[in-house]
Amino acid sequence: MKKYLLSLFIFTAFIFTSCDDDSVEPDEEITDPVESRWVTVAGALMGETPGDGNGGTMIYAVSYEDAINPEVSINLYEDGEAVKSNRTARLQVSEDGNTMFNIAYAGENGGEFSRFNVQGAANYVEEDVTVSIAQYAGTAPRWAKLYDGDQTGIAVNVANIAANNAETEDPFEYYRGTATVLALDLENVLISDYKQYEIPLTTEEEVAGHAIFRLDAPVLNQAKDKLIIGTWMRKYDPTTGDRESEWDRLGTKSVVVDYPSLENPTVITSTVADGDCSGYRSNVNYLAEDGSIYQATQRDSDGSHILKITTANEYDNSFDLSLDAALGVDDVYIQTWRYVSNGIGYILYRYGESDQSYVARVDLNTQTAEKVSEIPDDSDLSLHQYQGFLVSGDDLLIAVTPVGKDGNIYVLHSQTGEVTVGAQLVNNPGNHYIGVF
Repeated sequence: MKKYLLSLFIFTAFIFTSCDDDSVEPDEEITDPVESRWVTVAGALMGETPGDGNGGTMIYAVSYEDAINPEVSINLYEDGEAVKSNRTARLQVSEDGNTMFNIAYAGENGGEFSRFNVQGAANYVEEDVTVSIAQYAGTAPRWAKLYDGDQTGIAVNVANIAANNAETEDPFEYYRGTATVLALDLENVLISDYKQYEIPLTTEEEVAGHAIFRLDAPVLNQAKDKLIIGTWMRKYDPTTGDRESEWDRLGTKSVVVDYPSLENPTVITSTVADGDCSGYRSNVNYLAEDGSIYQATQRDSDGSHILKITTANEYDNSFDLSLDAALGVDDVYIQTWRYVSNGIGYILYRYGESDQSYVARVDLNTQTAEKVSEIPDDSDLSLHQYQGFLVSGDDLLIAVTPVGKDGNIYVLHSQTGEVTVGAQLVNNPGNHYIGVF
């Protein structure tokens, strides 16, 4: 593998004055702030069809300065390092960019948590400590790193969904699976706690065949005493047990559990939207400065929404950000999104019958959204597997490459709405870039 050199430039200013009371001493050094972290770029390899991302994941690290430099070219698929995962890996990176965390998704090592030291280019040095969570959360767990100083990861799963009378002659009452909520100690690489339980809905909902099919996108509230976990709902025919493809959806639901005990699961329900809030390959729940958690939905009957969960850990049903209404198009589907700062975030979305992806700037304060026109329109741009955003102050870095085509890292300046073009991303046929971490 080629070595990619990190270039750090630190400029110092020495100000010399006479004996004025406000002077700076001659030997005092003033250092301008510069970004000095590693930036990991990730890409998904095609499996059988272009853009399916089922061939595995590649990663490559550059300096922040190179990531935002349009004169720099990154060829991830020629120079990068493969990540252990049967399919697209679920990657997380430390806040300083120097450590990569991964739980292998499916395959022989599915559910294995590992940690890597990021040293630039393709140099990801795996530490000699691993732990498997497969026996608790399955070989394909969903997980996220909490924003608690890189101390904790939360993995979640729902398994063995079945009717209460599957093996008896009792009257039907519900379909439920066994939910697992597991805490990973990221510093010591061990399972610090886990809980398993059934999570009931209301009696009326369960008798009709509704059930929680998947958990994902855990986030810690501002008080650090509750986890909010997104759900993906399904409905089964109570008489046959067959999964129903069309039904009247329930309001969007999240599960709230005590933290750090992981006990006492309860379900909260939105009356604003009826989509799922589990995301797909990345988190869709974010804590903002006002203490609220903002949540994106998918598979809504009237297009995706962003919802608000208050500091009381309940939905604020007066907050109604419909992306159909905000963008003036029909059937918006938020593929993923990232909150940045001061009420501003960015969504990746498609709409209507098209699979083409777009990017929009969202203002939670005014409950409005606007397409980012600087991102080139391309019918081959598919961001449904996108995972990684890098927030740097008020800026957001995002990798944009249509399937099989070259692209760029873009720097989205959240507070001004301006966009600048960063490093070039060299692609291979059938592949696409899925993140900047």
